Order: sequence, then C-alpha cells, then structure tokens
Amino acid sequence: MKKSCTAALVAACLGAGALLLPAAATAQSAHDQLEKNKETVVKFYNAALNDKQPDEALKYVGPYYKQHNPMAEDGREGFHKFIDWVRADHPESHSDIKQIFADGDYVLLNVHMVRHPGERGLAIGEIFRLENGKIVEHWDRIQPVPETAKNDNTMF
Repeated sequence: MKKSCTAALVAACLGAGALLLPAAATAQSAHDQLEKNKETVVKFYNAALNDKQPDEALKYVGPYYKQHNPMAEDGREGFHKFIDWVRADHPESHSDIKQIFADGDYVLLNVHMVRHPGERGLAIGEIFRLENGKIVEHWDRIQPVPETAKNDNTMF
C-alpha cells in the first residue's frame, strides 16, 4: 500500500512540478519585460531631457505617442517641438531620476529636475505606458521643490 501511495504522490508531485515550470518561466519572462521597460524609459528620458536629442529619444517610441502634458502636442513632431523648446529655454537643465517603478506596461519615475544651475528645482512624477516594449503614452506632474517643509523628509 505504501508503494502505491508513494508512487501516486511522486506522480502527483511530478505533475505539479511540470505545471510550476511554465509558471516560473512566465514569471521570469514578465520580470524580464518589466526590466526592459524600465531600461527603455530611462534611455528615452536621458536622451530627451538630459541630452536634449529628440531623434535619439524617439527610437524608444512606438508607432504613436499620446501626450498628456498640456505644454506638449501629441505625436513625434509634438515631442520634437517640446524638446526643441526645452533646449532653447533651459539648455543647462538636468534631470536626475531618483526612483523608478514598473507595473505591467507602465513605468513611473520620480525625478529631480534643475532647469538653471543654483535653483532648488522641480519634483516631477512621470508616467509612461508602453506597448510591445515601446513608449506610446506619457503623463507628468510637476511641482517646485519648496524651501521649507513641515517634515524632515525630502521629496525624493
């Protein structure tokens, strides 16, 4: 009786293991895609906002680009115009990505941007949506970094 019980248990465990392997592979694949999405957004962001090279940044954009920032137009041309404005208006600006998060097709950045040397800068929350590994949509929230706070925490 023990032999058949053990044999049944081993068979059941092997069957469960066979089911777990594809699930583990799927989980690893999903994790790998999240990491690739984060890498894509960081490369895009640095090319756009730090290097101010819109053509380089657009390599990471999909077949369309939907913009939710009210200061920028939709599409590749709208993005190009926006980066041209950034380059002209604050050519010495630098954006430092402080945190990056990914969930599904979304990548979120917490950014400290200094437009002109010596200023406190801006705290920026960026949201990107990707399709097939390419950026297709963008939202942001921007606020000045205050001189004082009611706590000892930073915005980053």
